[in-house]
Amino acid sequence: MNVHEYQAKELFRSFGVPTPRGITATTVDEAIDAAKELDGEIAVVKAQVHAGGRGKAGGVKVAKSLDEVKQYADDMLGNTLTTFQSGGVALPIHTVLIEEGLDIVDELYLSALVDRETQSVTFIGSSEGGMDIEEVAENTPEKIVTVSVDPASGFQPYVGRRMGFAMGLDKKQTSQLVKVMNGLYNLFLAKDFSLIEINPLIVTQEGNLLAL
Repeated sequence: MNVHEYQAKELFRSFGVPTPRGITATTVDEAIDAAKELDGEIAVVKAQVHAGGRGKAGGVKVAKSLDEVKQYADDMLGNTLTTFQSGGVALPIHTVLIEEGLDIVDELYLSALVDRETQSVTFIGSSEGGMDIEEVAENTPEKIVTVSVDPASGFQPYVGRRMGFAMGLDKKQTSQLVKVMNGLYNLFLAKDFSLIEINPLIVTQEGNLLAL
């Protein structure tokens, strides 16, 4: 099942994984209203297409005024986006996600997938979030952390703590990571996903983890 970012975040929140506040829009006027409702100094305008690499392709824009929200939404809606993950296909943009801007101090990577050999859910994490994880694995493999969940016992907090400590998180952030991983694990099983990826999992100025 392929889902848009806003749909994934709705699922995340329903399973206890925190995300930034965001509102979808299908018209420029709706985008402006969404930014007004979020009422922040910065709003992020995100094209909703089934492909990664949107930022480099111009599908994610930071707006510092309502005029910029209007401009970016107008540029995206009704147009197409081609990214390095879209296979050369121009994907139509029917919806944008207007999201609150946040003070980000760090970007992490976290994913969950099925290990076919052990038939267990495996988490992959890295302190190097916000970039292509394949590139990280190739250039700095020591920054990739992998932990597996015993299917007989299910997710246990020590799995998350092991991941957090290996990623260099402090005690508060590691405690939050345990909750994030537990939520992802339950979501993974409930929806029978083969892969869930958060890139980046951000650390805010207040020290909180959010799925961006």
